[in-house]
Amino acid sequence: MSHGPSCASNPPADSQRPHESEEDRTDIEMRNDSIHELDYDSADNAPPTRRIPRTFADIGHSHDDLNPSDNADSSTAQSLASQPARTRIQRVLLTLRDTLQTTFNAFGLCRLYPRRPSFEPDKLLSSTLLARTSPMATQTTDSPPNVLAPPFPFANMTIYRLMTWMNSGSSRVSETKVSQLVKDVIQAEDFDRKHLEGFSVRRNLRELDKEENGKRVSFPDDWIQTSVTIDIPTKSREDGPLPYTIPGFNYRPLVEVIRAAFADVQARAFHLMPFQRLWKDPLGGHQERIYDELYTSDAWLEAQDCLQKLPKEPGCSLERVVAGLMFFSDATHLANFGTAKAWPLYLYFGNLTKYARSSPQSGACHLVGFLPSLPDSIKDVLSGLSRISKTGTASLLTYCRRELFHSCWDILLDEDFIEAYHHGIVLKCADGVLRRVFPRLFTYSADYPEKALIATIKDMGSCPCPRCLTPKALFKSLGLVGDMKSRVANIRTYIMLKVTKARDFIASGHTVDGAKVENTLGEGSWVPILNRFVHKLGKFGLDPFCMLVVDLMHECELGTWKALFTHLIRLLYALPQGSRLIAILDSRFREIPTFGNGTIRKFSNNTSEMKRLAARDFEDILQCAIPVFEGLFPPDHDAIVQSLLYQFAQWHALAKLRMHSGSTITFLEETFKKLSRNLRKFRDHTCAAFNAVELPREKQARQQKASKRSENGNTSQESSGARVKKFNLLTYKFHAMGDYARTIRFFGTTDSFTTQIGELAHRAVKAFYPLINKLDTPTQLAKHERRRRVLRRVAEAGGIVPSNGNQSHGDAPPSVPSGVSYHISDCRNNSINLFTLLRENDGDPAVKNFIPKLRDHILYRLRGLDVSYCDHTFTDDERNAVIIPNNTIYSVQTMQVYYTTYDLRREYDSINPRTHGDVMVLSGEPTPTHPYWYARVLGIYHMEVWLTGNGGKPSKQHLEVLWVRWLAVIQGYRSGMGHARLPKIAFVEESDPDAFGFLDPGQVIRGAHLLPAFASGRGVSSLRQGKSLARPGGQLDDWEEHYVGIFVDRDMFMRYTDLGIGHSTTLRKIARDCFGSRSLAAQAAAMEVVNGEEGEEGSDDEGPEGCADHGDNDGGGEGFEALDEDSEGEDSDEGCEYESSDEDVGDEDETGEEHHGDEFDEFSF
Repeated sequence: MSHGPSCASNPPADSQRPHESEEDRTDIEMRNDSIHELDYDSADNAPPTRRIPRTFADIGHSHDDLNPSDNADSSTAQSLASQPARTRIQRVLLTLRDTLQTTFNAFGLCRLYPRRPSFEPDKLLSSTLLARTSPMATQTTDSPPNVLAPPFPFANMTIYRLMTWMNSGSSRVSETKVSQLVKDVIQAEDFDRKHLEGFSVRRNLRELDKEENGKRVSFPDDWIQTSVTIDIPTKSREDGPLPYTIPGFNYRPLVEVIRAAFADVQARAFHLMPFQRLWKDPLGGHQERIYDELYTSDAWLEAQDCLQKLPKEPGCSLERVVAGLMFFSDATHLANFGTAKAWPLYLYFGNLTKYARSSPQSGACHLVGFLPSLPDSIKDVLSGLSRISKTGTASLLTYCRRELFHSCWDILLDEDFIEAYHHGIVLKCADGVLRRVFPRLFTYSADYPEKALIATIKDMGSCPCPRCLTPKALFKSLGLVGDMKSRVANIRTYIMLKVTKARDFIASGHTVDGAKVENTLGEGSWVPILNRFVHKLGKFGLDPFCMLVVDLMHECELGTWKALFTHLIRLLYALPQGSRLIAILDSRFREIPTFGNGTIRKFSNNTSEMKRLAARDFEDILQCAIPVFEGLFPPDHDAIVQSLLYQFAQWHALAKLRMHSGSTITFLEETFKKLSRNLRKFRDHTCAAFNAVELPREKQARQQKASKRSENGNTSQESSGARVKKFNLLTYKFHAMGDYARTIRFFGTTDSFTTQIGELAHRAVKAFYPLINKLDTPTQLAKHERRRRVLRRVAEAGGIVPSNGNQSHGDAPPSVPSGVSYHISDCRNNSINLFTLLRENDGDPAVKNFIPKLRDHILYRLRGLDVSYCDHTFTDDERNAVIIPNNTIYSVQTMQVYYTTYDLRREYDSINPRTHGDVMVLSGEPTPTHPYWYARVLGIYHMEVWLTGNGGKPSKQHLEVLWVRWLAVIQGYRSGMGHARLPKIAFVEESDPDAFGFLDPGQVIRGAHLLPAFASGRGVSSLRQGKSLARPGGQLDDWEEHYVGIFVDRDMFMRYTDLGIGHSTTLRKIARDCFGSRSLAAQAAAMEVVNGEEGEEGSDDEGPEGCADHGDNDGGGEGFEALDEDSEGEDSDEGCEYESSDEDVGDEDETGEEHHGDEFDEFSF
């Protein structure tokens, strides 16, 4: 097996094009390069004498990259002023904007402010460039409450520290918790055990909660408890509706929360003026728009522009800015057993970067309410109503649930909030300047049942989408031109007059779901509930349907992907010897190696059973599914399944990017078209070829529900056999996949508003639950939240930085320095004598020529030779000039590889030869067909080296090296995005002199996730059978081939395109040369060549490739339906319960993290 061509020359230089004019910075320059599919074929070339990767320089993150320049439009105003008066008289009103554009930094990024900002939290702009239009605050009624420094409100610092530790949000005494107690309390300099004489926890908690004597830390945004009254229709015109009061609605006034947030120390990081982020590609010079944060989105820019067009308040000249509100809500179980649950409402400010908002420990989450649920006693009231049937009672109960939800929001959107929404609030901002702040509601993240509540539509009705009026029957055209046009043409708008008329009918005695009401509401799956968002904020321009953004976690990972994976399991069961195939699949998943710090975790259980799996688990399954399913289906269907899994993983990777450009969004749209076509092909060919039935767990769950219904008097008969199941694309969650590109363009990337942020916030609420007395749960939870908030603000007043109570000091990850590519410890605990190593492993091919290769590598490094010397052979005299004292080298267990991600973050991979030993480096070939080489690290060494010879003085060097086993791309295997196949590699055969070698750690780009090609099996074709140092696990053979896991994380995926903004130009250029360009400029050039030919993707009428619809039933469900359930076209109210409908309640939350009290880690990107 050959491992690549000889690296005898440098790669050809990239063609250069003139840069765009500086006078027109927003125009996009289109390149004329022809576009290529992202595919590659391995070439048959002669191997080099020594495998030497190409060096590259990663771009380190630096706050000095932005070198701002004054690009304001003041010159325009000056030129107008200099003209004669007659030429300046116009019949057009001109608005001059003081814009500001920064210069492009090392990554090619700049900011374009439509109006010159007066405050910039990132400190990237010189103070001379900031606007000076706002007065400094002298006295204001909006000042924060008087918060005293510690130990207030306690007697001394010892008690203060102890009570702070107690209220750190953990209910269990773990190792980390005890470590925090020792570090933050006992070892504190002001700790005194005499302070604890007569100490009482209960007394000090009363001090913290005290209401009187003026000692209580009083905040305007404290909790309020009230009751909510709804009107229950009675079908009696004479009696009228029956008032019913639900007690225990706990909330915090939204206006006061906004005031507190702008007075908080975190307000120093608030972005008050939106801007566009632009990218000028250093490779081609074309310019694109970047989409990442909410405050760089079109939604915020439009809101700010509309705000500036409003008439000013009388006598007010303050700068007007936006407070971006982002709401999250989701019901959750509070314990593993029992029925205890809560429905928290969270508020985040989009002014803060998403990287802070996504961290549970950042303090960016504001818990503003606990939405109440209907008590069980309401059923007694409903059953006592006359002329109400059993079916009518169920409809009335659903009506009351919807009414309760919107009545709660009627309280939250109080007069103060409406006044602030209309006229703004004068607040002192972090820079001490008074500004008029206008709250604006941008996004509301929730799962689908709650989206239906907010949109006042029926759950899984005939028009189930909360954003458009596309009928469910048309979901079969997923991804086609007609489908995409229908989403825009049929945007959902509220029918206030019809809803008011339908409510009048209900008040006059008609049933809530009667024909009179349904006919009045018409099509659209509307319900007769007054939408409080429209009623109160619609007149100010709020679109309550647009704010219901897509939800990748519930709608994809727990929705469409879960549905697809479930049906793949059903199909395997339907095959001959299906049980054996399922056992093979489970065994393969257990063989998948882990990756990163929890990025891919061990599949320990039977994956096919899907027991207690959450969103993170399903994401891991998707990223590793391609080699696992390979070869389990018959060949023709296996090809369909492999392409489908690849396209799904690619769409998921693009949809989850944390930084998008115009090119990547177009890439996402193209991928969605291909994915939707493959989904229809899978449904019409593979699914139609097999008789899939319920999984064993599905059958058992259905029978258990049937037995419960029989106990309640329902005598309907249930079949004892397994029901037939078919793959159903006619669901909202599949339909929602077509809205991602448009949502990203308007609101920014999905990680900014994913419900995963809200799910992480649930952990604090669940940690409070074991600490309360279980009586009036929302009130008790609110009390604990207030305690933590008080202690945090007291700590801020005293300048105390709160410790991370969820991570011990010793377990904290290492810092990621800028400008450093790797770190290897200089520990000398494990010394290795070279001759002892060779003697103990005599006969092992891995150590053949170990010392000569090591000396060659040292000479190559110390002499500073480039890649063109890879064919050079050193003489024995040159090798003897290398002196390793005592022939001793030192081995360490791990190394950290630092890198800059595509979204400009500094991250690291840990390389461990025993667990995570696979790495990737740049190809050293002059014209590579694949941009990377891959190696398995067998040892990490450092040593002292003396270099003599040439009559000079001997020089001593400290050198770090990696001992590796090389892998090579499989010849003749067609892979890449054009072929929807992962790259496939294999170990270089032991007969090749370059099978083993040494590597400079500085040449490692990242750790690699290599997946066994299970279909190829294990063997000894590359290395003779038996134990070897090349097999650290002690195996006797190897996997014959491996797939490269390019979907393991978002940064890894972007390294196989040329679109990684934070990646070095060297890396991006090689990726472009190997795969072709996906940039907008290249796509525009390709469109000119193709001249508009789109094939099947551009047509609503699909050909005989299996993409036409064959009469699917359009019942609801999670991507599947039973054939004996006729729900086509029916508006269903099922799922109006407020818990998630994705079977994600248990020991783990939907992010997949078990609740161990204080283990609150952040996102694993």
